[in-house]
Amino acid sequence: QVQLVESGGGLVQPGGSLRLSCAASRFTLDYYYIGWFRQAPGKEREGISCISSSDGSTYYTDAVKGRFTIARDNAKNTVYLRMNSLKPEDTAVYYCATECAPHRVSAWGQGTQVTVSS
Repeated sequence: QVQLVESGGGLVQPGGSLRLSCAASRFTLDYYYIGWFRQAPGKEREGISCISSSDGSTYYTDAVKGRFTIARDNAKNTVYLRMNSLKPEDTAVYYCATECAPHRVSAWGQGTQVTVSS
């Protein structure tokens, strides 16, 4: 499985924004579907967004629709997750993977912590 590295998390106030990055050093990401996932304390890991490898179509779970945007930068071999209007319930560790469903992911990276708090 392709190994990816997540970055860009941090502490942000409610209503703020962050941009997460998902990068690969040895593989070309544009050949893969890329999913973003998150796991909040005491909760199961959930898929929140995905972008296809073919036509760039995107998917968002209802909880983030209209606030988060997934996008590719093929020149940088990176997939981004732009998160706007952040809420405390968005607090979680965020992960990316070359799958859109969490049960299909065989190995997870370290993730990046996002904390939304005043």
